[in-house]
Amino acid sequence: MNILLSNDDGVHALGIKVLHEELAKHFDVTVVAPDRNCSGASNSLTLLNPLRAQGLDNGFISVNGTPTDCVHLGISQLMPSLPDLVVAGINKGANLGDDTLYSGTVAAATEGRHMGMPAIAVSLIGQHEQYYQTAAKITVKIIKRLQSHPLAADQILNINVPDVPISALKGIKVTRLGHRHKAEIMKKMKDPWQRDIYWYGTLGAELDGSEGTDFHAVANNYVSVTPLTIDMTAHKSISNMAKWMSELNL
Repeated sequence: MNILLSNDDGVHALGIKVLHEELAKHFDVTVVAPDRNCSGASNSLTLLNPLRAQGLDNGFISVNGTPTDCVHLGISQLMPSLPDLVVAGINKGANLGDDTLYSGTVAAATEGRHMGMPAIAVSLIGQHEQYYQTAAKITVKIIKRLQSHPLAADQILNINVPDVPISALKGIKVTRLGHRHKAEIMKKMKDPWQRDIYWYGTLGAELDGSEGTDFHAVANNYVSVTPLTIDMTAHKSISNMAKWMSELNL
């Protein structure tokens, strides 16, 4: 299997190094990742500046762009043949619930699916994020399972792994996204020259972390695997909305 590996923490991040090492034991892996930390980049593209790709001594390819740029460039220009799978991670920190909307890790996987490739995103969740090997080994197990149980054409997998030794995991649960309360308001501060600067507040607390959600699974030492659909259409609303829209006078 030929894999394109990317992330949003940057090409020098520990998570991508550990995941590459484990994947390379089983598959052919090409790494194309941002030259810096792009956490929170979501599905953004670099449109007003040229992209540059630089090969590193370890064989990784560094790109001055976003995670989405890296996957698009990797598939369309940098890989000698199309990948069989796009993998994004291992992200340092959770990509749970509403956070997936902002995640550059999930966006990298999404771009792979947009370009016609199966894709998964992997994140490690804990206070210190030290057991990357746990997430790497779980990723290999899931990929091997996907070889005989391929993903639907409109879906990716969002995998969140508790930051514990693999022996401490209780298992794997297929979950839905949980939800958070809204984030704290932005914080206003002063820079050293007494000019106003602003920082995003901390994430909101869990609003829906009930059983069956990704929040609940990882809190109880289960790996959370959430299938995400790429089609964002609210299909259940189409019929009702079409009815009242038809009554508008134009």
